Amino acid sequence: MSGHSKWANIKRKKEVNDKVKGNIFSKLSRLVTIAVIEGGGITDPDNNLKLRLAIEKAHSFNMPKENIKRAIEKGVGPDKSKMVEIVYEAFGPYGVSLIILAHTDNQNRTLGEVKSVLDRNQGKLGSMGSVSYLFTKCGLIVIDKKEVDQERLFEISEKLEALDVAEDDLKYSIYIPYSKLGHIKEALNNVNYDSAEVDYKPQNPISIEDDAKLEKISLLIEHLEALEDIQKVFANL
Repeated sequence: MSGHSKWANIKRKKEVNDKVKGNIFSKLSRLVTIAVIEGGGITDPDNNLKLRLAIEKAHSFNMPKENIKRAIEKGVGPDKSKMVEIVYEAFGPYGVSLIILAHTDNQNRTLGEVKSVLDRNQGKLGSMGSVSYLFTKCGLIVIDKKEVDQERLFEISEKLEALDVAEDDLKYSIYIPYSKLGHIKEALNNVNYDSAEVDYKPQNPISIEDDAKLEKISLLIEHLEALEDIQKVFANL
C-alpha cells in the first residue's frame, strides 16, 4: 500500500477547488457526450460503462438531470463527429511528465491553448509516445475511509486484481486494470465509493519534497485544467 504524501494532499485540496470552477458543467457535459460517441451511440448507461461512469461523476457535482440528458442527446446528434478525445503528452518543470486529457470540437484551438499555458509555466509539449510509456492506463476507485475497514478493502482489491492501493488522511485510492472497471459494482457490493474513472498511473513516480516546486507544478496543472477543453491532467509524482 502506498502511503500519504505532500502531493496527495495538494491533489485533494485541488479537487475541492475544482468543484467551484465555473466551467465544470461544460466539462462534464463533454465527458458524457464523448462516452456516448465512443460507446457507439449507446445511450443506456447499463450497457455503456463509460457513460455510466460519466453520469456518476456528473451526479457527484450535482449536475442537473436536464444537462445530462442534453449531453447524451448531443452524442447521437448531427454534430457528434466534431467532438473528439485527445491525449497530449508534455513535460513540466523539475523533470515532471504530464498526460493531458482533452475533449474538444476544435483541435487547433485546444492545441494552441495547451501550448500557451505550458510555455508560460516552464512546460513544453511533447510528441506522441514521449511520456506515455511512463504511465499505465488503468481504472481508479476512490473510497472514503469511513466506508471500509482494512479487511474489506483488501477483499475488494483482490477481487479487482488491484495494481496498487494508496491512501491519504481521508481516502483510499484503488488502482485496477482498465479491463476491470466494468466489474466494480459486483466487487464493491454495497460499499459506497466517491468516484470510479479512467486514470493514468505513473509507473515510477518521481519524488519532489520542496514545497515551492510542488506549488509551481500544481499551478501549471490548475492552469491547464482551467481550460474548458481539458478534462484532467496526470503527473508522474
